[in-house]
Amino acid sequence: MSSFDIVSKADLQEVDNAINQTSKEILSRYDFKGSKSEIKREENIVKILADDDFKLEAVIDIFKGRLIKRGLSIKYLDFKKKEDASKGMVRQEVEIKEGIDKEPSKLIIQEIKKISPKTTIENLKDHLRVSSKSKDELQKIISDLKNFEINIELSFVNFRE
Repeated sequence: MSSFDIVSKADLQEVDNAINQTSKEILSRYDFKGSKSEIKREENIVKILADDDFKLEAVIDIFKGRLIKRGLSIKYLDFKKKEDASKGMVRQEVEIKEGIDKEPSKLIIQEIKKISPKTTIENLKDHLRVSSKSKDELQKIISDLKNFEINIELSFVNFRE
């Protein structure tokens, strides 16, 4: 029986690279001259600190652009509420989402059942395992799910025959 796993996991090394490139651009841009704006990652949280709302939005735009250039989807990002920091600065946290939660997994399972009712799907904590007797069915499921509109980024790994 053939199977594959559906996961949602960002490459944290690429996220770090995007953060480093964003930091370098902040240091070199004229509109950030004298600014105390910074971006850093702690575990699955990216912390952005800026002088004002304008600079915060600029840092976020730079960061998103760097992620896209590095081949990462911005669907991994969950922007939290902006908050005021000390000395008139503005702070925003961005969570890097990993794993497939209950709601998206239900939608994915429904979509798979529409595509191929004979497949079996296991919901394993933070990912899904799809199994079928036919590897052609699994390849069709993968190609259809790549076009499926959902608010998380999906990756297909561990394809086994």
